Amino acid sequence: MTRKDIIYQALLDLPEGEGIDAQGLAAILPITRANISHELNVLCKEGKVGKSGGRPVRFFVADKLPAAKATRLDALLKNNISLRQPLEQAKAAILYPPKGMNSLLLGETGVGKSMFASLMHNYAIEMGVKDKDCPFITFNCADYTNNPQLLTAQLFGVKKGTYTGAETDKTGLLEKANGGILFLDEVHRLPPEGQEMLFTFLDTGYFRRMGDDETRTADVLIISATTENPSSALLKTFTRRLPMIITIPSLKERTLEERLSLIKYFFKHESIRLNRDIYVSLNTMRAFLSYSCTNNIGQLKNDIQLVCAKSYSEFLTNIKEDVRINSRSLPMHIKEGLYREKEHRILWNKLVSEDIEYFKFGCMTDVPQEAAEENTTIYDLIEQKLEKLKTKGISDIAIESILEKDITRYFEKYISGISEEINKKNLLNILGEDVLDLIDKMLYQMVTSLKRNVTHNIYTALALHINTLINRLANNKNIVNPQLGKIKQLYPEEFKAALEATALLQEYLHRPIPEDEAGYLTIFLLPEEQQAHQNIDKVKIILIAHGKSTATSMAEVANELLGENYVIAINSPIEVKPAVVLEELRKVVRQNFSTSGYLLLVDMGSLTTFAEVIEKECKVPVKVFPLTSTLHVIEATRKALLGFSLSEIYKDVLLVNSYMDNNKASLPVESKHKIAIITACLTGEGGSVAIKSFLNNNLRYDKDLFEILPLNCLDKKFFKEQLLRLQEKREILFIVSSFSVDLAIKQYNMYDVISMKVLSQLQEAIDNKSALLKMGLILKENIENFDGEELYHDIVHLIQRMEGKLSIKFSDENLIGLILHLGFMISRLKKGKGSVSYLNKEEFIRLNRDIYQVVKENLIFLYNKYFIEITDNEICYIINFFPNVTALPES
Repeated sequence: MTRKDIIYQALLDLPEGEGIDAQGLAAILPITRANISHELNVLCKEGKVGKSGGRPVRFFVADKLPAAKATRLDALLKNNISLRQPLEQAKAAILYPPKGMNSLLLGETGVGKSMFASLMHNYAIEMGVKDKDCPFITFNCADYTNNPQLLTAQLFGVKKGTYTGAETDKTGLLEKANGGILFLDEVHRLPPEGQEMLFTFLDTGYFRRMGDDETRTADVLIISATTENPSSALLKTFTRRLPMIITIPSLKERTLEERLSLIKYFFKHESIRLNRDIYVSLNTMRAFLSYSCTNNIGQLKNDIQLVCAKSYSEFLTNIKEDVRINSRSLPMHIKEGLYREKEHRILWNKLVSEDIEYFKFGCMTDVPQEAAEENTTIYDLIEQKLEKLKTKGISDIAIESILEKDITRYFEKYISGISEEINKKNLLNILGEDVLDLIDKMLYQMVTSLKRNVTHNIYTALALHINTLINRLANNKNIVNPQLGKIKQLYPEEFKAALEATALLQEYLHRPIPEDEAGYLTIFLLPEEQQAHQNIDKVKIILIAHGKSTATSMAEVANELLGENYVIAINSPIEVKPAVVLEELRKVVRQNFSTSGYLLLVDMGSLTTFAEVIEKECKVPVKVFPLTSTLHVIEATRKALLGFSLSEIYKDVLLVNSYMDNNKASLPVESKHKIAIITACLTGEGGSVAIKSFLNNNLRYDKDLFEILPLNCLDKKFFKEQLLRLQEKREILFIVSSFSVDLAIKQYNMYDVISMKVLSQLQEAIDNKSALLKMGLILKENIENFDGEELYHDIVHLIQRMEGKLSIKFSDENLIGLILHLGFMISRLKKGKGSVSYLNKEEFIRLNRDIYQVVKENLIFLYNKYFIEITDNEICYIINFFPNVTALPES
């Protein structure tokens, strides 16, 4: 028999329920204690032998292991078979004599490394290895990624006077975690010197505070975690001291059964936090099972909390009778899971029965009690905000809209953390490790000096600028800063900090750095400016219409669509005399005076004469436009916000009439000018060129249709003028910059782009615009016996009329779908093919009567031209493309 077999047989011979420690075996076997310990650990790994918690550790044959209370790790394994090996490793790390084994958790962002570390801490307590009140300290090294000195100080503590600001002795996390566990997340962010100090502690149990000669000791088990490859992101001398490496599988590596278990767990968790039942529809469960959850379990939990919070706010505002979640209210990225029907239909049927209409998650569940004990939850915030809004007399519908925005902002914190990680990796690829290290040092120098942090966006823009600066100086290309004197005078503290940071750059390049460069760096250090809308010199748009609320309703639509509270509305009830309305107009002009003039948009009658009166009295240019529609208001306001002159706005508003009556589409059509995508940086072209290169490498677009233009921007006013001139010649799809500009153009900041947080939005904007530009050709190629271009213009004409009548605006995505649907519908009906029945048609029409009437009336145009009969079934399918449609109750 081998030595291992002898030991195993000795364990088999023990009385039922009794165990023995290594020392006891050494007393009865002719084998040394060291060899017995080695073989026992081998048997444990093979699963033949189990061991007890506490000291001394006693060993048993696995099937004779005395019954013990199930731990949280054991409970986790029941529904998470993919975690079997990680959980066994976790148990071994905690129970390893004499005080456990330091561990490294590996896995993608969001796989649950923090939760896993917390469960290891619980297991240590449950098995008697650690005291019940032993500390569990969590520290995310990424929080101090730009400040390695402060990071090290947090871990080891600081002696008074070590650096400026260290006014007292400070205890580090190692001392605070004494007797317990310290969890270091994102440990790859720990600088090399910090890793060296930590592995010295792991070897000896001793450490020193920063600036202190006194040696200290602490009894701490270290669990660390990283999303990186440890062989490239960590020092080998450090990883060698973390003998237990545990890899946690991603969500896509888990079974669908496990994912369903997680979904149920998270919904139960939310029902406990709410202390209320939650009802989840069958299709919602299917969507959560199948959608692309790129950021793993963390995102799954976050998304479930988001839909629960939104449903709870609808319940509180009396929109719903209970907390009930339907698939139609899901965010689009989750709802897309339902479109994977072919791939997941069999699995759906296996896991979630079609007989179940709603899953009920009751608040009386076996979810751990700490779910109910969290201090402040999103639900508390919703209730607090609701009370404040109700005291102001705001309606439930308005409150729900406000709450939805607050809920979205609350959950953006999670997304922000992931985006920062991606942003850092992409900057590393663009700039290189040496340059990024230099940038981090320069930034640390500046923010420490100013005692002020910078936003992620400013960090990104600053990194790109410094990289350009390095390249420019390396090629002996100095730059003159014409505003240097003004900058030094207005911002002395920021300039001093920037000048000190250039000393590091000087050391890196081994050459003197002119003050002009410090002047440009200063701009990045200024506090975020409040983006005040400078409307004083713009043309004012005043809307006057008969009726008690006609003008305010039209103005509200225009303001909401353009995202600007710009249109001024004056209602003119029928019973009110024109002289009273004119006096109200005079008051409005006095309160909103503009030397650029006023455009009065009126409906009819005596209101058309007001322009002449105001022009004479106020000595400013005034024009009037009668028979105004919502489209006229939107066009006038859009041009006013862009800074167009009164005559230009009036001319463009006049064109709206021909634009509506003419069959030629105003939607994007082929043009000799490419559509522009703008990149800009506050201190010149360097950052904007880098962003252009990044977009070229990460976006798909037709270079015959689009062009990325990096613009030089040393002055915001000049940059805005550049954009206005450019808009006269071509359309600008969006802007990527390190600052915002008050124009009605979609804008994204550099950080969000480099971190890939909004890259999918950019691609979607390009794809939708490409599809619209090519829509005539698409219809021409796919629909027989029709002139595709003419059919396209007819459909666009129809859509514009419906938009004007209903005061709505289709998104590009819905517009593409509606154009294609109408095109193929006309073709199908022209061939004599019948309509497909629409389920519960009469009820659907009743719920959407206003939209139905407008669609039916305007379809007469297609009926007359193409001699086709368009039934109510077809109209119902068309209505589904409209925003704010009332859907049938889910069944």
